[in-house]
Amino acid sequence: MPQLKALLFDVDGTLADTERDGHRPAFNKAFREAGLDWDWTVELYADLLTVTGGKERICYFLEKYLPGFAPEEGMAEFAARMHKRKTHFYLQMLQAGEIPLRTGVARLLNEARTAGLRLGIATTTTPENVTYLLKATLGGASVGWFDCIAAGDIVPAKKPAPDIYLYAMDMMGLKAEECLAFEDSENGIRSSLAANLKTVVTVNDYTRGHDFSRAVLVLDQFGEPGMPFTVLSGDADAYTCVTVPLLQQLFIQNSLSGQPD
Repeated sequence: MPQLKALLFDVDGTLADTERDGHRPAFNKAFREAGLDWDWTVELYADLLTVTGGKERICYFLEKYLPGFAPEEGMAEFAARMHKRKTHFYLQMLQAGEIPLRTGVARLLNEARTAGLRLGIATTTTPENVTYLLKATLGGASVGWFDCIAAGDIVPAKKPAPDIYLYAMDMMGLKAEECLAFEDSENGIRSSLAANLKTVVTVNDYTRGHDFSRAVLVLDQFGEPGMPFTVLSGDADAYTCVTVPLLQQLFIQNSLSGQPD
């Protein structure tokens, strides 16, 4: 019988709804500080999110929307400088407690630890963004809950490439058939599936229309007792929030059926 040993989490949009009300305004603050009149609106950012990685997102924006913009320092250097300042403003927001975890995340993490499941993170955001979010929402000790925090540029190819998940599993000494992944976007699930991971999806406003046809379960949130999730795809049986027994059930069912294909 297959045994679930670890849960691997994406961060932005999965653990916290950081994109719309965190990263986006932080980018805009960096632009204003640099004397640029760029405004990444909620609607524009939906398009920019098709690209993973903050520096990559800046380059995509310039290539598509401002093709005549040519910084003296070079495109890569400019993007890195803007991204560094954006990260500064984002971390300020985290420290101020302005970016909470999504519903049910803290409960699930604690339940998983109590059940003896190992935890890992596989994300394209920076390590600093991850640790600041964890400390601000779960306390300083929470960073140690995760056996591996695979983040940022630690691998050459970002999502939708599988590299970050492969790296995390290698660092944890695990195989794909021993893990469940948690994602919120199409690029994210393309990454996890390419690493042969069974994947649970919790959508957000930006990703609700993405293709999650190969997820084992698609939900609007993790849910809490008295605050049930809505199942968008898949079978959650009689469960109303994501719990360790539900995850173990999903894991066994999909292991026996051979998913992902």
